[in-house]
This record gives sequence, structure tokens and C-alpha cells, in this order.
Amino acid sequence: MRRYHGNRPTRAAVYSARTLALVLVISLAGLLALAPVARAQDYQFNSISVVGNQRIEPGTILSYAGIARGTPVSAAELNDAYQRILASGLFETVALQPRGSELVINVTEFPTINRISLEGNNRLNDEVLTAMIGSKERRVYSPAQAEADVATITDAYFQSGRIAASVTPRLIRRSENRVDLVFEIAEGNVAEVERISFVGNKTYSDRRLRRALATKEAGFLRRIVQADTFIADRVEFDKQLLKDFYSARGFIDFEVLSTTAELTRDRNAFFLTFTVREGQMFKFGKITTTSTLPEIDPAEFQDVIRLRPGVVYSPTLVENTVERMENLALEKGLNFIRVEPRITRNDRDLTLDLEFAVERAPRIFVERIDIEGNAETYDRVIRRQFRTVEGDPFNPREIRAAAQRIKALGFFAESSVNAVAGSSDDQVVVDVNVVEQPTGSLTFGLSFSVSTGPGVAVSFSESNFLGRGQFFNLAVDTSSSTANSSFTFREPAFLGRDLSVGVRGVFALTDSGNNLNTTYDTQIISFSPSIGFPMSENGRLELRYTVADEKVSNVNPNASFLIQQDKGAKTTNAIGYTYSLDTRRTGLNPNAGVLLRFGQDIAGLVGGN
Repeated sequence: MRRYHGNRPTRAAVYSARTLALVLVISLAGLLALAPVARAQDYQFNSISVVGNQRIEPGTILSYAGIARGTPVSAAELNDAYQRILASGLFETVALQPRGSELVINVTEFPTINRISLEGNNRLNDEVLTAMIGSKERRVYSPAQAEADVATITDAYFQSGRIAASVTPRLIRRSENRVDLVFEIAEGNVAEVERISFVGNKTYSDRRLRRALATKEAGFLRRIVQADTFIADRVEFDKQLLKDFYSARGFIDFEVLSTTAELTRDRNAFFLTFTVREGQMFKFGKITTTSTLPEIDPAEFQDVIRLRPGVVYSPTLVENTVERMENLALEKGLNFIRVEPRITRNDRDLTLDLEFAVERAPRIFVERIDIEGNAETYDRVIRRQFRTVEGDPFNPREIRAAAQRIKALGFFAESSVNAVAGSSDDQVVVDVNVVEQPTGSLTFGLSFSVSTGPGVAVSFSESNFLGRGQFFNLAVDTSSSTANSSFTFREPAFLGRDLSVGVRGVFALTDSGNNLNTTYDTQIISFSPSIGFPMSENGRLELRYTVADEKVSNVNPNASFLIQQDKGAKTTNAIGYTYSLDTRRTGLNPNAGVLLRFGQDIAGLVGGN
């Protein structure tokens, strides 16, 4: 039986309702799609004005904004214009204010720096810090640059071992939109290295390894010796020194696994720990020389090898052998010859077989040698450390040797020698960059003795005299009864050759009237010219001639018979020599190596009375 449900909608009515809902949805979606377009064209400015600017031209600000008159502009584009003006770094505040058809750009310029001051700095002077920072007087103040300057100054103190240093920038407002920029510095104390220890070392003790490092433990002279200051870059250098130390003793697998710097409880010092892995010591095994070049006789090159099987392996010994072989090739008139050491490892018997392969080197020439950074030192002082001149065949080993000789001069705090591409494929340019350091000393001294009374000593010494690489020393020591003075001058490269000439003069005077221990007066004047030349790679011989005029006067009648016999004046002539062996000349560190010197002076062989 069919039931009746009252006002039931028909199928046509249902379709009509669905159609109406669909039309409403489509209309709403269209409105939503058109809404951004309408908002994107909310603004259209017929005039744009700039207010608040004092030094900067309105056209410059409008160029940053990038808004054209009469062109529709959206809110997003206005925000982009605001960001561009603010990102210029010229303005402290920026505001874009639409006023109908007019856009007003309101800016507040950053002030001009009237003066830059540093307060609280004692260890680093104003000149050093001012040269580091980017903020400058009479320029626009930039907060970002000021923050960068804070980081620069803090890092400078960190590099000097003052890790607790802090820097605070302050602004003091002045008239006419000017400010004084003040960096308030709290230097803090120096962080010293209280203890250096090693983990994993078996062959060498901690004490021996400490001697190989540039960083030292804080000791009794901690106020004077700065090597105990903790500097991160120096610790990195110490890792290389450890590797060189072990490599020179046959430990070719040596590694520094980690370096730990731990602050002490009171945070004023560090405990430095090196974790190392030594590996095994290797010795030289079979040593041979080979070559495929027809003009090379391997047996002749084998004869200059001084290495022997069973000797502890050392890279320095290999380098020296390679240098001898390449020098032999040059002596024979053979250019573009390269000696390549090839090592075969024998883990079973812990030996390294060494093959010196004499090969043909690429035909590359030295186009020129450029020297930079030497404000005081003459170019020729650096250039004469090279055995290579412009136009010579390029020898990488000789360039490295020249770099070592430049370091060994002791004139420069930093030096680097690099070969870069020249004007053509077969040319290279050798770039030399140096940073000079003080090379002179001035010493004052005061003394008092019961016999001679008060005394004054003054000494001046300069190892790079007038930037010419010459040595000069002048010393004066006087008291109430004595007067001693001397001078020394030495030219290390006479006439541009490896030939040194020097002269030394001495004047000494004693007065018996003011000296309780002397019964006579003396006067000595001596003059000694010398000449020196190389005898070997690290050995030099100096020959000298000395003439001295000696005078004894005012002899007390109670003086001994021998003194009575010496009364009067006499001239003494002497010839002498000094042989020195200095391995610092060929090392990276001028303070490390062996210095051996001995000599003799023989009088009476030449004239005199």
C-alpha cells in the first residue's frame, strides 16, 4: 500500500536547487580569484615625495624604491620598495605613507661618525686596532659594520691569548646628526697553557715532545716569555711540528688523532692534550738510481748518494740527496732534469726501498720574480736568496730552497713563495710576499762596582741595517775608571756574491787613578777587517787580519817587574780564521738546528814591535 508523505519535492525542483548552488560556488570562486587582482591595484601614485633626508639626494632614494608615477602598485610591491630602501644601509628608519594619489617616503638617515675612540685597551694600541676596523671617521655609521668591528677586535685579542676579552660599542650623539663611536674594551687576562700532556706516545717522553712544540708551559718567566700563551693557530702549527718531528725519525705513519684544550676551573689557563699514534719506525732499504734518458748515466748519479741501507728514514735526507742529484745535472749542463724519489714499503722488515728516477722535467721558464710587502728591506736582499733569475729553467725544488733561505734570514715575521701561471704555458711567475718585523735592539744598562764605581752601558744592534741586509753593532761601556767601545759592520753579499766582508774596531781605556785594583793605565785600539766565503752547503770560513796598538803608561813604581817591562807602546799584528757550521741556514726555523764555530788568532807572523 502506497504511503503519502505530504509536500515531497519533485525531481525537477532538486535539479534546480543543485544548479543554483553550483552557480553560487562558481561565482564565489570567481570573486576570490579577482580579489587579489583588485588588491594588487589598490595604489596608483601621481606624485612621490621624500622627506627627512639631509645628505642623500631624493633621486637616490627614489632609485632604491623603484616605484614609477602613474603605475598601479600593490601592497606587496610597496613592502618590497621599503625593504630595498632599508637594505641600502643608509637609513636608520624608513616609512612609506600612501596619501591618496601621493606617496610620502619618510626617512631618517644614519648619523655621520664624528670620531672613533677606543677605551680600555692597553695590550693592543689604538693604531693597531684602528687599522683593523671598517668603521671610519667622516663616514656614515652602520650598525652592521660596528658589530663586525666588535668581532674583529675580539678576535685580535683572542689571537693574543685573551679569550675573555669583550668589546661593547657605544654611541655619543652630537649636533648636526653626528655621533662619536666608542669601543669599550675589557681585555681580561692572558690565558696561559698550564700543562701540556700527550696520550699514545711510547717512544718519546712527554718532556722530549714538549721541546719540539712552539707552545710552552707557563713557567717562572711567564710575565716575559709569551710562548706559554694559548693561541689556537699556534696549536695547529704544533701539530705539524709533531708530525715533522716523528717523520724525521722514521715514523712515517704518525698521526695527531686529536687535540684537546680544556679550561682550568678558574678559567684563566688551559690544559693542552695531544692524542697521537706513533706507528712503527722505518729504515732505508735498497737504494737505487734509474733513468730512461740517454744522456744520463745512473751509476754517476748513484755515486753522489750518501744514504745507506739500515739508516733511519728521514725525508730531509731524501731531499738532500735529490738536491745533490739535480745539482749534478746542472753541473753537467743538463737542464730540465727532475729527480723523482719513489718509495716501496716493506711492512715485514719495516724498511723503505728508495728508487731515484731521473726524468725529463717540463720545459718551463721563470718569467719574473715579484716581491711584495717589503717596506724597509731592499728587493735585492730578498732576490739574492734565489739561485734562479728571470729566464732560467723553473726548478720547484730550488724555489722551495729559496723560501727556506728567506725564512732563515730572520727579517720577516711571515713569508711565502709561490709559483703562479705566467703569460704563457711555458712561463711561471714567482710571487714573494713578506711581512717585516723589527730586527734591531737598543740596550741600556747601569752598574756599580767598588773598584770602578758607577758605570753605564749602551748597545745598539741591527741585523738588517738600513734595509740592506747588513749587520751593524755599536757598544759603549764606561765607568769612572774604564771606557770600552766597539763597532762591527758586516756586508753579507759583497758585490752581489756569496762573499761577506766586515770590519771591527775596538777602543779600550783604563785609568789607574780611579781604580783601586790597577797600578797602571792602558789604552788599546784595534782594527780588524775580515772576509768570509762558503766552504760547503752549511759551512763558512772567515779569514781576518788584526792590527792593534797597545799602550801601557803611568806604571806605579811598586808594580811588578813584568809590568815594568811592558811599559810603553807597541803594535801587534795577527791573522786568524773562524770556521762555522750553521744548519739553520737551510731550515724553516732560524732558531732550530746546529751552530758550531771555532777559530784561532796567531800574532807575530806579520810585522809588529
